Amino acid sequence: MDHSFDAIIIGAGQAGPSLAGRLTASGLKVALIERKLFGGTCVNTGCMPTKTLVASAYAAHLARRGSDYGVAVDAPIRIDMKRAKARADAVSMNARTGVETWLRGMSGLTVFQGHARFASPHHVRVGEIVLQAPRIFINVGGRASVPDMPGIDAVDYLTNTSILQLDAVPQHLIVVGGSYIGLEFAQMYRRFGAQVTVIEKGPRLIAREDDDISDAIRQILADEGIDVRTSATCIAFEPRPDGIAVRIDCTSGQPQAVGSHVLLAVGRRPNTDDLGLKEAGVTVDARGYIVVDDGLMTSVPGIWALGDCNGHGAFTHTAYNDFEIVAANLLDAANRRVSERIPGYALYIDPPLGRVGLTEGEARKTGRPLLVSKRPMTRVGRAVERGETKGFIKIVADAGTQQILGAAILGVSGDEAIHGILDAMNTGASYPALRWAVPIHPTVSELIPTVLGDLRPAV
Repeated sequence: MDHSFDAIIIGAGQAGPSLAGRLTASGLKVALIERKLFGGTCVNTGCMPTKTLVASAYAAHLARRGSDYGVAVDAPIRIDMKRAKARADAVSMNARTGVETWLRGMSGLTVFQGHARFASPHHVRVGEIVLQAPRIFINVGGRASVPDMPGIDAVDYLTNTSILQLDAVPQHLIVVGGSYIGLEFAQMYRRFGAQVTVIEKGPRLIAREDDDISDAIRQILADEGIDVRTSATCIAFEPRPDGIAVRIDCTSGQPQAVGSHVLLAVGRRPNTDDLGLKEAGVTVDARGYIVVDDGLMTSVPGIWALGDCNGHGAFTHTAYNDFEIVAANLLDAANRRVSERIPGYALYIDPPLGRVGLTEGEARKTGRPLLVSKRPMTRVGRAVERGETKGFIKIVADAGTQQILGAAILGVSGDEAIHGILDAMNTGASYPALRWAVPIHPTVSELIPTVLGDLRPAV
């Protein structure tokens, strides 16, 4: 068998399969190597299974609130965790099977299963087979980070991957890490009926967000009975007969918490430590992320890195955009750059947080003259009608250029409504142009022009 190809793709995550489709459609002979599960993090341990479980948790939450809507639920709400898990597993399996079937049937593509390791800048070994190509694309994703914390090796802990295997509700789940992944699981399992404690080393939750957003999210979680402990200055673990003790050492409250299960949600790391990158001459930074230029090429010409492993976004949509950038530049004679991407993301607690562009704090650091506007979700008809009025909308704009710099929608449908602002920012539209849009009533998006109309100089 001829093992020479026009291109090699390492990893079948979000960017790899779509890139394979574009390259083969252009007439190139392509090899794709997948070590384990097709579809990457999103399909197998990220977006799809977790948001499926979030939906089940929301159903339980809404059922408990039935009387608020005039709906009588006579029997106590019972959680069938085995069925909830089976539903999430099925969603992942169907998506994974779809990706694999598509790839294996793709004309011009040869699929190899195994661990890929570079033998040289143009050679990749898979088992005993050595593949060769002038262009190689790395799309290997990332995994949960497990820092060397005191006592961590003496206890059984969960990560965002292993917690998906639970088919029973924990009695007491302790979540170490107060950011996006940790908070989604915290609220989810609280709604499933677990006692939940969140322990965060920093002084507040999701430190990259503005103070008002962190405070509001903390209150949302506290209202549901989640114990949030911040400023945990000396986190350590110790096995106990009744579970796992986690030392907190906060300035107030109990010095430790004892739980039946512990989830570590303290960050991610790239899957780059066993790829043979040194043999290829590919440079990585101190955290193991592959260093790329604005077009996603590595330090070695002819080798690109896409997705979570390049440190330019840990989201499915940024990985897909990496594919779009590379494909456009290679095949469409374009000059697209990562630096042109406007960052947008969501936190999938309920209500969700939709975010785009700069935070207010980041915008203030630029020294620009700013305009800021903020409205509570209690002023949104759709939120009032649904009885889900927690949160607010905030928009930050440049007073001189009249460009929107960033926005946050913490509230019902915030993850969807934020796209109106994201789209306006991508088109370069000034905020007065969006101010005169006529949105549909009743929606969450309809308040955006009103918020824009209330922009005032930041103080």
